Amino acid sequence: MVKIDRKLSVFFPVYNEEVNIERTVKRAKKVLREVIGEWEIVIVNDGSRDRSLEIAEKLASEDGRIRVINHLKNRGYGGAFKSGLYAAKYEWIAFTDADGQFDFGEITNFFEKQKKTGADLVIGYYKKRRVSKTVILTSKVWEALVWMMFGLRVRDIDCGFKLISKSVPEKLKNLESERGAFINSEFLIKAKKAGFKIVEIPITHYPRAGGNPTGRNLNVILNSFKDLFRLRLKIK
Repeated sequence: MVKIDRKLSVFFPVYNEEVNIERTVKRAKKVLREVIGEWEIVIVNDGSRDRSLEIAEKLASEDGRIRVINHLKNRGYGGAFKSGLYAAKYEWIAFTDADGQFDFGEITNFFEKQKKTGADLVIGYYKKRRVSKTVILTSKVWEALVWMMFGLRVRDIDCGFKLISKSVPEKLKNLESERGAFINSEFLIKAKKAGFKIVEIPITHYPRAGGNPTGRNLNVILNSFKDLFRLRLKIK
């Protein structure tokens, strides 16, 4: 693997991922040990009702470079994202979903892309997304709305694999979204408005090995649309 001369924080938002979190973290740790000199992993347990917190704390007890942030109550994906993003201590921050559907080894491609482009954010887009056609369709409708309302055009706005310069969250102190994946849209919209450079990179997506996704229930979707229109009123 290509060696990376950067310091990297990695965080995982976690909600009821007891069947996936240990495997996901250990795979990331293996890659980090091979390619990064100085790193940390932050596991954000968002009020899980299963053994996710227990497993996360065990992983942290085994390696001082792993730490756990625990939300006593479930705040939602946005809340977990913000906790991980703002807690990261190194100059570069990466995050992926905790469900194990990404190949963390591709982080080297993200850094190569950043080096070539000088980007502040390198965001993934799926070569082939391993979800239902309905999910893909609703995502495309959402992306079209974001483009029309804010001028942000990316292939997969909610893709859960991104590399972020720490300068971005240091400037964007006003992220608001808590519930659902609207945080991805809010984050990228505000980053673009602030003048940060965003580039995209293709990534591999695998079928979910176990557990159930929670981001597509009706209430979450409706709240995301409310947040979208609320943000449009704030950003002119």
